[in-house]
Amino acid sequence: MAPWSLALLALTAASWGYWVAACWCVARFFAERQPQPGEHQPPVSILKPVRGLDADAYENFASFMRQDYPEYEVLFGVTDPHDPVLRLIARLQAEFPQRKIRAFVAPSRGANDKVNILCHLSQQAYYDTLVICDSDMRVTPDYLSRVCAPLRDENVGLVTCPYRGEQAQSLTAQLEAQYMGTTFLPSVLIGRHYLRMGFAMGATNAITREQLRRIGGFEVLLDYLADDYQLGARVSADGRRVHLSDYMTRCILGKTTFRDQWRREVRWAKCTRVSRPAEYPSLLLTFATPLALLTAASLGFSAFGLALLGATLLMRWGVAWFVTGYTGDRVVRRAWPWLPLRDLLSAAVWCAAGLGGRVSWRDRRFALLKDGRLQPLPPQHRDVASVEVAENAEGVEW
Repeated sequence: MAPWSLALLALTAASWGYWVAACWCVARFFAERQPQPGEHQPPVSILKPVRGLDADAYENFASFMRQDYPEYEVLFGVTDPHDPVLRLIARLQAEFPQRKIRAFVAPSRGANDKVNILCHLSQQAYYDTLVICDSDMRVTPDYLSRVCAPLRDENVGLVTCPYRGEQAQSLTAQLEAQYMGTTFLPSVLIGRHYLRMGFAMGATNAITREQLRRIGGFEVLLDYLADDYQLGARVSADGRRVHLSDYMTRCILGKTTFRDQWRREVRWAKCTRVSRPAEYPSLLLTFATPLALLTAASLGFSAFGLALLGATLLMRWGVAWFVTGYTGDRVVRRAWPWLPLRDLLSAAVWCAAGLGGRVSWRDRRFALLKDGRLQPLPPQHRDVASVEVAENAEGVEW
């Protein structure tokens, strides 16, 4: 056997070991006892940065209005005063008059629009417990009580949550859901157990105003690509624990295109590359299917090589079935046959994210600096009139 075939075989075997460890971490995590909601539930301000209309946006937003929680408010933030989502928010205000719902046009302060909005919303929030959540998330009525419960422990500085994809209405959306459920979540739990990472995930985070003040506010995150990672890292550096809740938020995917999905996943991977550069190469071990395929090819697709490839595919399908048994991910189970394609796509994304220093985010382009900060690049087209309107509307409440 050639030396490079032996090397590929060793990497494939190591990848098998990785996925066995991942299964153990998943089982252990979901068996852990989580803090339960108590009698004292402090009032909460939900901060929701939004831009445009996501798939089934009304139901996503409405799920936050149906919380079984004594007192909370929902603050929406946009950067464009003409954003069509503002009309939807006005509808929510009319249909849920019992809820405190406010919307703001946030001023631009840094490269990261999401953080621009969070800076403004945190200043407008009435309450001292802040829950940050993405616009495409949908939750159940016990969401707030479960997410905020761990903050009663004074050693916990931040609560973050895993998520799964739902309502995937295209093949690319199904592949994205598979990444969330069968690659990203197990890798998070591996990192949590073996690397003791203090990290946060962008879907949902809960933090107190005092803890936010201790790390310098959202302002310190303004120019970073991986703002969620930076938030968790700074809370950990402050000596507080980042608690991973077992509450599974749902990301409503709708119908996505390959172009949008590719850009989004490459951006996510670049977040990992700049945040944890030492660990980024080790993600190679997650690509069991591509490694087995390369091993089989290096062996001339011999009987042994094909048997290794077949066994690896069965292992990956088995791992996916095992993990989704804990997460209740029906999308991944329905798209189960596409998992080999998902694994090949993940390897391609990893390679693409390892090269180059530019990032596309929505309709903006950035240079990605070595420390993870973003440097805006000149736009290809700039509508001066609309920019002047937006600048004049900054900070306005709607």
